[in-house]
Amino acid sequence: MDGIVGVVGLGTMGLGIVLVYAQAGFAVLATDSFPAARASARERLTAALAPRLAKGAISQGDHDAILDRITIVDDVAALAPAGLVVEAIIETLAAKQSLVAGLEAVLAPDAVIATNTSSLAVTAIATGAKRPERILGLHFFNPAQVMKLVELVAHPGTSPAALTRAGDWTRAAGKVVIDAPDRPGFIVNRCARPFYGEALALLEEGRSAGEIDAAMQAAGYRIGSFGLIDLIGADINLAATEGLSRAMGGHPRYHVFAALQDQVAAGRLGRKSGQGFVFPGEAGPLPTDAAAIALRIEATLVNEAGWLLAEGGTTRDGIDSALKLGLNFPRGPFEMLAAHGADRIRATLAGLEASAPAHLKTRYLPSPLLEAS
Repeated sequence: MDGIVGVVGLGTMGLGIVLVYAQAGFAVLATDSFPAARASARERLTAALAPRLAKGAISQGDHDAILDRITIVDDVAALAPAGLVVEAIIETLAAKQSLVAGLEAVLAPDAVIATNTSSLAVTAIATGAKRPERILGLHFFNPAQVMKLVELVAHPGTSPAALTRAGDWTRAAGKVVIDAPDRPGFIVNRCARPFYGEALALLEEGRSAGEIDAAMQAAGYRIGSFGLIDLIGADINLAATEGLSRAMGGHPRYHVFAALQDQVAAGRLGRKSGQGFVFPGEAGPLPTDAAAIALRIEATLVNEAGWLLAEGGTTRDGIDSALKLGLNFPRGPFEMLAAHGADRIRATLAGLEASAPAHLKTRYLPSPLLEAS
């Protein structure tokens, strides 16, 4: 591919993004502010490619060509030839704004600057930039070289030309690029909250994590709500939930459940710590009301998707595709709505709202989508 891509930040996500573009034929310039990260990058890239080489997914020639297209450089100034730079540095606004200023000092006027942030507003990152029209979000999912979904996020001032280049180059790298609004959590992190949150609400009511997960797996989900928390890490899930709760004014739809906080406080983070909500065990046994459990969680997923749709910047198909690609859901929220019917979803939410404890009141109020259906 013609074009040079820059990547700033050589942690796990940054290295994955480097591989995404290098595997597609782009020349990649990559850097990190920490010398140790730069020094170890080549070794870590080689290790990341090793499983694909071992199973024959790539040849030795492909392997060597991918690495040959990657140049680790000492600083941001060396990214000057890049037409697209993706940053994957620490999730703090000041650091990202400072990096944008540094990049603007060396890049060509039409070069695109993309942030991989998952928790900050792209609008805020662009604030103070000399050319905010070339700033946008490219939100990859971990591991970036494997996950197909990338959320493309425009702020109000992003130019069509910047969006076209970022989208075209990323699609050329084999990704499914979906337009996402510059709203807290974008699409996936926002719309996925009920998958975890409603399971935690059920846990709070006395249901077990195993039976909740068994119900979701029986409904076609590859992994249940608690199994997914254990896979991602309870600490990561808690941070995402707390961040979204703050961004959305503490609305009960994003309630931070004590069980999740307790899990983190106890160090039961899931697979990475050796113990989680269900790990190292398995889901089960299947409860007699499994279908009702799945309906409850899917009703809240539908409702959250409806609230996001009402805020603009995305589509029903975009939301459905993002949830299926980003979380391996068997169906998207609007496909759930079609399967269950609006009346059944509304009735489920109404029953939940009527019986909700004080700290969850208004959690289940129907979105404009459901009120109009």
